[in-house]
Amino acid sequence: MNTREKTHALKKIIASKGSMLISYSGGVDSALLAVLATEVLGKNARCILLDSPVVPRTAIIEAQQIAQDHHLTLEIIAVSVMDDEKFVKNPAERCYWCKKSSARVLKQRKKALNIACIADGINVSDTGEHRPGLLASTEEGIVHPFLDAGITKADIREIAQAKGLPFWNKPSAACLSSRIPYGDEITNKKLTMIEEAEAFLHTNGFSQCRVRMHRDIARIEVARNDMQKIMDKQEDLVKNFRSIGFTYVTLDLTGYRSGSMDEVL
Repeated sequence: MNTREKTHALKKIIASKGSMLISYSGGVDSALLAVLATEVLGKNARCILLDSPVVPRTAIIEAQQIAQDHHLTLEIIAVSVMDDEKFVKNPAERCYWCKKSSARVLKQRKKALNIACIADGINVSDTGEHRPGLLASTEEGIVHPFLDAGITKADIREIAQAKGLPFWNKPSAACLSSRIPYGDEITNKKLTMIEEAEAFLHTNGFSQCRVRMHRDIARIEVARNDMQKIMDKQEDLVKNFRSIGFTYVTLDLTGYRSGSMDEVL
């Protein structure tokens, strides 16, 4: 099927639900799902953004702006993921426990709002990666409309672009805890350091980047064609990162790639 046919199939899946609570982050996947669900279901489509220290403040602001621009019904709920010992110990199945905790909150709102189902932006491309959170979501009864319609990440961007949605090429994102190696405890201090370091890179023109934290070492990932650009900012970058609390500042010569912390698994 081409993306037009997949979009038609997706809308049929959404319509069949009658009402839908979207687990929304403001990323391309969940934002497109929210826009299409709102088109199909109107006021019977609602979005929930779960806010916690693992979500950058800029991501919250961007998600709110997308919701406002596209007339999405959005509710933001604070969750206490840092109180979950299974999560903060940062095992390889960290995302499983996070999604289990998130699902409890979403299911409470679903029941209170009398909505038929909870949906997320998981797509076919996600199934080829280390995604323990997908298992947890499925166990909790969360539906995956993109997956059911056979839609990939590339399809999502193509559909969003065809619809003229300005977020179609928004850089991919992940929660801040994904910057910390498995087995290293997740703390608020570490999350804050990572957020501040990545914010510095973003304000200096590096839209797709990661700062991986290996104790007191910052391992920076940027696109390969940005490596010379980052070296040109070496002095300011090192000064800033050291003021944040990093002792050593390094550049990963392999470049940016999603889920690089999974390479040890």
